[in-house]
Amino acid sequence: MMGYSEKYTKIRRSRITNVLIRFIKEKPMGVVGGLIVLLLLFVGIFSPFIAPYEMNDVNLAQRLESPSINHLLGTDHLGRDTFSRILFGARISTVIGISATLINIIIATTIGATTGFIGGKLDTIVQRFIDAWMSFPSLLILITVMSLVGTGIIQIILVLGISGGVASSRVVRSAVIGIRENLYITASKAIGVSTFKTLLNHVVPNILAPIIIIFSTTIGSVILSEAALSFLGFGLPPDVASWGGMLSAEGRQYMELAPRLALWPGFCLTIVVWGLNIFGDALRDILDPRLRGGIGRLDSHKASKLKITKQKASL
Repeated sequence: MMGYSEKYTKIRRSRITNVLIRFIKEKPMGVVGGLIVLLLLFVGIFSPFIAPYEMNDVNLAQRLESPSINHLLGTDHLGRDTFSRILFGARISTVIGISATLINIIIATTIGATTGFIGGKLDTIVQRFIDAWMSFPSLLILITVMSLVGTGIIQIILVLGISGGVASSRVVRSAVIGIRENLYITASKAIGVSTFKTLLNHVVPNILAPIIIIFSTTIGSVILSEAALSFLGFGLPPDVASWGGMLSAEGRQYMELAPRLALWPGFCLTIVVWGLNIFGDALRDILDPRLRGGIGRLDSHKASKLKITKQKASL
């Protein structure tokens, strides 16, 4: 006899498999975006082994060389291999994107779930603070804070994560308000379960779909924000290979002499952000049951079987 845990595990695996199959069949562009995301992760993890040269391997004798067998994308104004710096830039984008987005999700879930579930004066006060925060242009806030804390990977991760988490808390709060009057929440309150345990055991598991969607769609905006800050000189130090920094330094200064120095980091940045956004949109359509094609929808075969069963029961 199969135990309850084995049956539950089997059901969960079949649901995940069905969602994956539906994702591949119904969202081909989402699959393309997912492949771009996987490629970014692969390059970001293994860039030290893939890159033919070091990130800051300077060779002034080979400065501004055209693409060749030794340098696939040519060299920059200091003789550094552009292809290697592009690969290391992918690593920087991966680290900053994932780390800042995780901080974003933690802050958004903490603020949104707490205020949305408790409500009352706490919710009113916090939401007015968030209104004031969102009334300022995000880039202005980022530039101001980065000018105070200085440049660096840790600083930019914290700044992007915290600032984005405050704004994303609105989405989490809306999801919590939509489920806080459900019967299982009322029953949890009736038997005396604490607010913290109710949030942890009943509220957060039921808003995982919007949280996953926020995670997938926020990574692209984080990478783009880091590139914008690095382009303006408020992001990473000049010795760190980031796509935004490459556009700002050698890309802008030597654009007419060697257009490839601005073309390749800009192209990589565009493709990665596009892939992340397409993947996030497709994931939202699949996971959100309120949308057509969401996870709560019955497919046509199951729907027809259910209709036939109801007709037989009515006879």
